[in-house]
Formats: sequence, C-alpha cells, structure tokens
Amino acid sequence: MALSTLYSTLPGYLNASLIAAQVNTALAEDIGKGDLTAALIPAGTRASATIISRVEATICGCAWVQQCFEQLDPGISLDWLVSDGDRVQANQPLVVINGDARAMLSAERPALNFLQTLSAVATHTRHYADAISGLPAQILDTRKTLPGLRLAQKYAVLTGGGANQRLALYDGILIKENHIAAAGSIAAVLQAAFALQQTNNIQIEVENLDELQQALDAGATSILLDNFSLDDLRLAVKTNKRRALLEASGNVDLSSVRAIAETGVDRISIGGLTKHIQAIDLSMRIQMSL
Repeated sequence: MALSTLYSTLPGYLNASLIAAQVNTALAEDIGKGDLTAALIPAGTRASATIISRVEATICGCAWVQQCFEQLDPGISLDWLVSDGDRVQANQPLVVINGDARAMLSAERPALNFLQTLSAVATHTRHYADAISGLPAQILDTRKTLPGLRLAQKYAVLTGGGANQRLALYDGILIKENHIAAAGSIAAVLQAAFALQQTNNIQIEVENLDELQQALDAGATSILLDNFSLDDLRLAVKTNKRRALLEASGNVDLSSVRAIAETGVDRISIGGLTKHIQAIDLSMRIQMSL
C-alpha cells in the first residue's frame, strides 16, 4: 500500500494532523522521560519487524501505526500488506517494518494499542453489517466512545461497513426524555429546535407509539425509537408512512439485529459498536538486521 493511500480514504472529520496529535499523546503517555528498556539496545542498531493478526479481523488503524513509528524514527519504512477495511485471517502478516531498533521497540505498544482497538471496532461493526446484508437499514454508532478517540472510533465504524450518527453535541440535535421534560412537551421542544435554524440534523427520541404520533404531528423528520418491541417497530413503520427517518435503538445484539432491520426501520444505532469491544489479538515479531 502506498503511503499516500493511508490518508486518502479518511472522512472529512479526520486528517493526518489530528492522527499525529493523537499518536503524540499516546507516545508521551507511554515513554515519558525515556524508554528505560529500549536503552538496553545499542544505539544505532537496525532491525526488521512484522505485525501479525492472530485472529480473523477487519483491519483499521494503519495511519495511526504509521505515525507511531515515524514520530520516533522519521527514516523508518513500513511496507503495508493490507489496507483499512481488509478482512484478514489468523496469523496473516499486516506490515513489515525496517528501521532503528530502539524506536521500533518504543513504538510497539502504542502502535498495537491503536491497531487492536480500532480493528476491534471495525470487526464488531462488520459482524452487524453482515447480519443485515441485503436489507436497506444502516448500522450506526453512538457517542458512547473512548475519551479522546471519538473520531478514530467513528472512522473504524465506517471501515467496518457502518455509518456515523452525529459526531458530537455540536454536530446536530438529539432530543431525549430529559429535554422533552424540561421544555414541557414534544411539540414545544421540536418548535424550539426548528426555531434555532442552526442545523437540519434534528432528531427526537420517543418511547412509545403515542409519543411517535406526537412527534410526527409536530413535524419531526428524524425519530429515534427507544426500546420498541418488534411489533411496535412494525406499527411505527406503518404509522410513519415514510414521513420521517426512523431509527431503532436499545438492547440490540447480533441475535436480534436482523429481525429489527426486517421491520422496515431505516437505521439501527448500537452503542456496543464502540464500547463493548474486545481488542484484536496482534503481535509484533522483531528480527535483527545483519
């Protein structure tokens, strides 16, 4: 994979500078005043290493790995054998690295941390996307992300075949139960949202069919159906008559997601895509250069 392609497929909310800043923070956290163990290796020693996936996975995070090694050794070379979004098998090599041994050893853990975490999100998302294959519904993430890694995890969701809900509080309005209670009613809070005229991304959460009807009557164009049963989801789709975008949420897992998609909802949001993940098992094996 050419180095330029590492950043060419990133969404608009991510760029090389942001990734570099995230990596810089991770390296500073791990290395601090210096890597005492890497100092045991003679200065100037050259080495080669290979990162391997020990399990089947959907890969994500190549740019973060690249940055980890380059920030410690600008002359290092990484020969990528995969790209973000690729599905790999157990024991498949992902990248071959050649450069300064000390830098390589210091960058190892932060690089693997990024790769194993983002690949975990992409892999988890891919399982859900595959589960509803052939149906028009989309799999979406939420704001339930690791602090400081919001945009990286949302990119990983895209890589796994999902789509992004709003990126953050600044990226749209999601009216929930407490907002409705504070405003007085569904109609009142929607009127206030429309009056702002700051975004077209306005969604309201409803908890039953009566609230759904209130939201539709008030002009809602995007409605989140919170913990609806399958029967109520079907009734919601029938009641909606394509007037608003319908999103199902709450207690979604791989055993239920296809049935939810088959009700006719447009989107299914799943907090577990980014918070209920198990890191991908990776390893880096180093060989000394002759």
